[in-house]
Amino acid sequence: MVEYRYISWSEYGNLAEALAEKVCSGGKRFDLVIGIARGGMPVAIVVSDHINARIDFINVKSYSGIGERSIPKILSTLTDEIAGKSILVVDDLVDQGDTMTVVEEYLSEQGPKLMEVAVLFKKPWTKFEPDYYLEVVDRWVVFPFELSEVGRLRIADESVSPANILHVASSPPNV
Repeated sequence: MVEYRYISWSEYGNLAEALAEKVCSGGKRFDLVIGIARGGMPVAIVVSDHINARIDFINVKSYSGIGERSIPKILSTLTDEIAGKSILVVDDLVDQGDTMTVVEEYLSEQGPKLMEVAVLFKKPWTKFEPDYYLEVVDRWVVFPFELSEVGRLRIADESVSPANILHVASSPPNV
């Protein structure tokens, strides 16, 4: 059975600010923050604002459902050139590490001077070690911008009944 950790908007804001502070305390200057769509976009915006760096996004698909991974595919790429720049790649979490490995390999081919990775959470079983993270979590993290999506997926997975969709989409499960 999948265990969930629900993050409120307030907690999410605090986490994003804490990650930005952690990056700042590292003392490095980044020319560009690259957020991984979709989950890394909101936190990347906060981090780029906090460290006063330009922002760009890369779109990667690696999940097909709750706990169901597929081979990561880069769907769209950057508008900025990264050759010779210091870049910070930002995502919400690193799970197995496959997505981040694919992104790191792809971006490395473009010749950045420095590339580091920042995430809010990492899973204890990950094969990828981010440079900055806040917490190790072993539950499925549900961010405030994906409550309805997770509710629909849980119904499709038959772990909840359709009558409970409003509860599922707005609050943690009682499982």
